[in-house]
Amino acid sequence: MNEARSPQTYHGPDAYALADWRRRINDLYAAVRATRDARAGWALWHETRSHMFQCHPMSPLPKQARSGHYDIPVFPYDPSLRLEVSLDPVTGAVPLQFDLGADGLMQARPVARTRGLQRLGAELTLYWIEGYGGGLFLPFRDATNGHGSYGGGRYLIDAIKGADLGLDRDGRLICDFNFAYTPSCAFSDGYVCPLSPAENTLPQPVRAGERFEAAAPLNR
Repeated sequence: MNEARSPQTYHGPDAYALADWRRRINDLYAAVRATRDARAGWALWHETRSHMFQCHPMSPLPKQARSGHYDIPVFPYDPSLRLEVSLDPVTGAVPLQFDLGADGLMQARPVARTRGLQRLGAELTLYWIEGYGGGLFLPFRDATNGHGSYGGGRYLIDAIKGADLGLDRDGRLICDFNFAYTPSCAFSDGYVCPLSPAENTLPQPVRAGERFEAAAPLNR
């Protein structure tokens, strides 16, 4: 989840809570990668994220939406949308600049194109977030945006937060769209996040991962 509250600076309890949120997400994906049954890993992912959205102080949900039991809306699990893809390196590409409002600009450099998403109508670009630490980033759009999922697209990989299912035994990237998730800015204008570039769009609907029905302004 490569996003942050605005303004950029965190103090005291907020900083500790943000660090805890990131740690929990990192631990969650480590547990998912260690789970042999992909559906069971997805169930753990959904249950844990739903609990964090309801109870964690850094939840992007408005406080009035956290009462009672909360389940993040998701599409039914679809094993056919767990895909292992090869990567073709991209060299010499100009970095994209993502406007994060008060947090300034984030640069992400295209480093690879997937090879194996033909059934979804297109391949996707994998980015490297430039700056200290860096990390892989794979946002995408598809035909469900605004019609069942967030209009600004979803995230599949954000390695800075540990949201990454890794590689299979043959070194192919695991793109499991059942784990596609909505950026926090969809829930609250107190968050800013890089939205998926239009060129990273799949023409087919990806009915997997998190759903989003509520109308919300796009944070650009």
